Amino acid sequence: MEGFEAEVARVRESGVLGRSQGLARLFDYLAEQAVAGRTVREADIAVDVFGREVDLAGDASVRVYVHRLRKKLDEFYRGRTPRLALPLGEYRLALVDAAEPAAAPPSRRRWIAVVAGLLLVTAAGLAAAWIVRATAPARALDRVAGAPLWAGFGRARPVLVVVGDYYIFGDTEGTETPRRMIRAFDVNSPADLDMLLAERPELQGRYVDLDTYYTPVGATVALRQVMPLARRLAGDDERLRLATSSHVTAEMLKGSDVIYVGYLSALRLLQPVVFDRSRFQVGETYDELIDRRTGRIYVSGAGTAHPDRPNQDYGYLAAFDGPAGNRIVVIAGNRDIGVMQAAELAASPATLKGLKTPPVEALYRVEGVGRTNLSATPVAVEP
Repeated sequence: MEGFEAEVARVRESGVLGRSQGLARLFDYLAEQAVAGRTVREADIAVDVFGREVDLAGDASVRVYVHRLRKKLDEFYRGRTPRLALPLGEYRLALVDAAEPAAAPPSRRRWIAVVAGLLLVTAAGLAAAWIVRATAPARALDRVAGAPLWAGFGRARPVLVVVGDYYIFGDTEGTETPRRMIRAFDVNSPADLDMLLAERPELQGRYVDLDTYYTPVGATVALRQVMPLARRLAGDDERLRLATSSHVTAEMLKGSDVIYVGYLSALRLLQPVVFDRSRFQVGETYDELIDRRTGRIYVSGAGTAHPDRPNQDYGYLAAFDGPAGNRIVVIAGNRDIGVMQAAELAASPATLKGLKTPPVEALYRVEGVGRTNLSATPVAVEP
C-alpha cells in the first residue's frame, strides 16, 4: 500500500488533473476508498463526490468524469509502470505493476441469446416509430412541412433520418461468457475496441465485441413524432432511409437531406458540423452547454433526477445547410425529456411559427417529471 500512496501523492503534486475540482474530488475519493479496501459503485460516487442522486438508467455524468480521469492518468504515465489505473467498466483506482495474464477466449454460443434479445428490443423500438405514420393527420403534416424550418427539405435529395445510438461491449471477467455490458466513452465501435486490445494485450479475451448498440428511450419515443413528418417530406418510402449514427458514413450524409434525432452526445460524424457553427459549445460533459456569446452555462439535471420528482433538461433544434449543400435538421436534447420535447416542437405548427428561415438554432428549457416531458421555454432562438 506504500507504493500506492506514493503514486497518489505523485499524481496530486503533478498538476495533471488541471483546474477541475470535480476530477480532483473524484481522484481523492477513489484513492481513499482503495486504501480502505472498500468497493465503490457508480451511485456512491454520484452521492459522495458530486452530492446528488443518480438515475443509473439514464445518467452518464459519473462515467464521463471517470473517463476523463482515466485519460489524465494515461497522459501522466504514458505507459510507464508501476502506475495508477482505472480499469474499464470499474470504479476502482488500482496500482498496476505488470501486465495481467490474458483470459481464455469466450464461447459465443452461450451468450448469443442475450445479444439477440438486446437487438430485438432496439429493433422493436425503431419499428414503433413507423407504426404511427398512418395515424398522423395529413393536414397537420402539411402545415409543418410548409414551415420555414423545413423549407425545401427533401425536394432535391432523399431524406435520411439518423438516430443517435451507442456502442457497448462485453466483459467476461475472466470467464467463458460475458458477465456484463460496458459503455466506455472512448470505445465507440468494434475498431475502437480492437485498438484498445492492441494497446492493452492483457485485456484480450476479457473484453469482447458483441456487435451490439443501444438507443436511448427518449430518442425512440421522439421518432414517433418525426417519422410521419419525414415520410411526408420525402414524398414516398423509397426516398426515405433510417440509420443509426454508429453506422452512418460521410457519403450517406452528403447524398441526403438529414434529420438527426437523439442525444447531443451521440451526434458522431455530425458533431463537428453542428458545433463548429453553433452558438453553443459542450462543457465538461454533454449535460452542460455553454453560450459562447454570454458565457452562460446551461446544465441539465435530467441525468440525476429521481423518477418521480420534477426534472429539468434542455432541448435543441437547428436547421442549416451542410457542407455538400444538403439540408440538415437537428432534433436533440441532453437527455430523454429534452429530445422528446424537441421532437414535439419540431412537429408543432404553433412552435414553428417562431422559427425563421434557416440557418437557425434554438435552445429550450424543458420541465418534466422523471422521463415525462411537460413543457418547454425558449432560452435562445436566433440565426
